[in-house]
Amino acid sequence: MTRRNPAQTAHHLEKFFSPKSVVVIGASATPGKPGNVVIRNLQANGFEGKIYLVNPRGGEIEGLKVHTSITDLPDNIDQAIITLPAAATMETIRDCAAKGIMSIVLAASGFAEVDPSGAQLQADLKKTIMETGVRVLGPNTTGHVSMPSNFTSSFFPLGRIPRGNVSYITQTGNFSGISLRHIMSAENFGVCRVAGLGNKIDVDEADLLDYLGQDPETKSIFLYLEGIKNPQRFMRVASKVTRKKPTFLLMGGVSNAGASAALAHTASLASDERIIDGALAQAGITRLFKYSHLFQVAKALACMPLPAGNRVSFLSPSGAFTVCMTDLCLSVGLEVPDIEDKTRARLQDISPSFIRMRNPVDIFGSVALHSFEFSYGEAMEAVLKDKNIDAVVAILMITDETGVPSYDFIIDLAKRYPAKPIYVTFMGQHNHNVAAKAYLERHDVPAFMLVEEPFEVLGILNRCRMAMKGE
Repeated sequence: MTRRNPAQTAHHLEKFFSPKSVVVIGASATPGKPGNVVIRNLQANGFEGKIYLVNPRGGEIEGLKVHTSITDLPDNIDQAIITLPAAATMETIRDCAAKGIMSIVLAASGFAEVDPSGAQLQADLKKTIMETGVRVLGPNTTGHVSMPSNFTSSFFPLGRIPRGNVSYITQTGNFSGISLRHIMSAENFGVCRVAGLGNKIDVDEADLLDYLGQDPETKSIFLYLEGIKNPQRFMRVASKVTRKKPTFLLMGGVSNAGASAALAHTASLASDERIIDGALAQAGITRLFKYSHLFQVAKALACMPLPAGNRVSFLSPSGAFTVCMTDLCLSVGLEVPDIEDKTRARLQDISPSFIRMRNPVDIFGSVALHSFEFSYGEAMEAVLKDKNIDAVVAILMITDETGVPSYDFIIDLAKRYPAKPIYVTFMGQHNHNVAAKAYLERHDVPAFMLVEEPFEVLGILNRCRMAMKGE
């Protein structure tokens, strides 16, 4: 059997993420079928490499010539996307290897995640992979995304995928489908690389983490795993990567019920909870505990820096928020510190005399006295200038009655104070909140629909900052 080595792995992963040619085996002319959707996704994203198709019927699909067999293809195509049933994969892989196609995405399910016969099929597949020397992503995955190459192997309808600097390694193929659609439609940030591991019969989380750690296009890395294939190697790789890049992990299957679900999902056996915590801390990985944080934390880092510290100022239109959010800050490891005298004086200047200004900033009286844009803008700038503050959260109140402001002053502040993150959240009329979020995020200001979310994110980023420093 072929033995893997780092140079070989790096070479094949480059073929996955920067292919110059790709073949879809199982190409289909029927809209909605995987073998058709993947072709449309490639075309929608402007993939500039060669696209080859294989289907025994031949002809033409989506304007591209269809080859009737793998043997008819030119040699050394960079990557194959196989959308055939599980039973056909072994022979197809051997045919690909014979033509020099050594990087393969296997979409099919029906392996170890299903039943004992599927497990045997997966064992046979693994043997075939090792004998041929190919590298395989999957099986049981909807594929991967590499926007620096305008490329995706996903067979979930995606359309044009926005490019960004956040990368994902996920043990669910659907991240390259449904979850990515959520990011595109609700969170408004772009992605760099996304890889659905599926059953990770070959390429695993350590391979991909090592690659992304050296990838100049990737600025932060997020993982969802239901088990770690080679824990010692994974931790060695992570210890290097996390010194340079914020790295986060959501671990599924840590409860008894979750472990059973993970076994049914991707045939994974998760580890003991205490072992996970200790190992991740030692490796500098920041642990997540909510699936939604895979999006919210990523959005924060996609366009704002990692905060330099844990000291927060926030502007609130309600005394209840000043109390409750201060409690929340302290519970997630954040400080709400005293502000400088000059900052307090400026806040007092723009506020009614009967309100004693401090941090957090009660902004309601100032808005009533002046205007939304003036009051929020002046107060935000005052705390952004304060040496005691590392990040600022603005809780906006927007209703028909109070008026819908322009948000350009927030965008301007974010540009003028790039070293300190600015997050926005809302209380008020939902339709205005949704519109404000969309507008702000189009201009690289992260916005959160629930008032607790930006503070939770800042707490996670504070843990990340300490983890990266080994604290």
